[in-house]
Amino acid sequence: MIDLEQLRDCYVSTPSKIVLLVVDGLGGLAHPDTGRSELETANLPNLDAMAQESACGLTTPVLPGVAPGSGPGHLALFGYDPLKYLIGRGALEALGVEVELRPGDVAARGNFCTVDDSGSLVDRRAGRIPTELSAPLCRRLDGIELDGVRVDVFPVQDYRFVLRLRGEGLSERVSETDPQITGVPALEVKPLEPAAKKTAQLVNQFVDQARRLLSEEERGNMVLLRGWAQLPSLPPMGEVYRLQPAAIAAYPMYRGLATVAGMKIIPTGMSFSDEVETLRANYDAHDFFFIHYKPADAAGEDGDFDAKVRALEALDPLIPQIRALNPDVFMVAGDHATPAIMAAHSWHPVPFMLNSSLTRGEGVASFDEKACGLGSIGRIPATNIMLLALSHSGKLTKFGP
Repeated sequence: MIDLEQLRDCYVSTPSKIVLLVVDGLGGLAHPDTGRSELETANLPNLDAMAQESACGLTTPVLPGVAPGSGPGHLALFGYDPLKYLIGRGALEALGVEVELRPGDVAARGNFCTVDDSGSLVDRRAGRIPTELSAPLCRRLDGIELDGVRVDVFPVQDYRFVLRLRGEGLSERVSETDPQITGVPALEVKPLEPAAKKTAQLVNQFVDQARRLLSEEERGNMVLLRGWAQLPSLPPMGEVYRLQPAAIAAYPMYRGLATVAGMKIIPTGMSFSDEVETLRANYDAHDFFFIHYKPADAAGEDGDFDAKVRALEALDPLIPQIRALNPDVFMVAGDHATPAIMAAHSWHPVPFMLNSSLTRGEGVASFDEKACGLGSIGRIPATNIMLLALSHSGKLTKFGP
């Protein structure tokens, strides 16, 4: 897998514009009753028309057979080797809501969840309780005190929060409490190396106190913690690629990812139409835009096939507004597949298309897994799409003499 810095001398700055739309959890699998995936089922006239004028293919986010988290999936699309640049979700969530991370701090992504009287998980996301209900719970947890460490809890969105620990001798090398299934209790945190023993003990104390503080709640009566991470350091993609990159994302974690990659974060609203309007309003100020669409992934994780179809259909009418800006390169990609029939991220290759003045269509009739699999791009590592974007926009010169 090529590292984004290996071709540093070939990247050139030009006025051309690149737009990367990441449809979170884009890929899917066939419904057992119809034999068609979510993309094949959805009515997507604009995405299909764009596919007919584009170069198409499938991307592998990490490696064949490996189901990626959103962090590795996105970093691969930005050109970073996800096996080299490992970043915990806690740091991404923290940076996404502008929580300060100092060297030595440890952050985790937290979920409010629902457990029964025996302590077994009933709902890992507490029914996706809204922010107005979760924020007071965060304030309650923020009052927890542990010996020798500062504890801070920050609301993120809906059922999510960030836990930050600040003190001496902390380590990110501890296990998670989320078992990823219901019907079992949350896991005890364990050190993954001897130096992490102190951190594991502190986190278990936090969880015990949180359980007592939340015990009377109907839905958010327990917490799950995962993605332990300290402050990451990546080569800035703007510096490496000679770009002026910007990110437009309603969800905090994806702003965190863009921050780690060195993009400028442009404030936007909560809907994708807000994001598209933000793109239009800031289009002259940057030459690379990452714009993010979340609802397809949320529906897939809920195992709701019809809701994922509706989410894809809600995206489609906004595609012409992006195309009307006439970017030199417009790519539609996914960070991973989230098939509704699996209700989880999966390892399956993800549809991808690239539209530019150099692509005039190649017989691909629609934007879905089967059709894109027949495209000229074939199946490629997701890390390669930035090279395609740069070459199609005149930002990648000849390699070698």
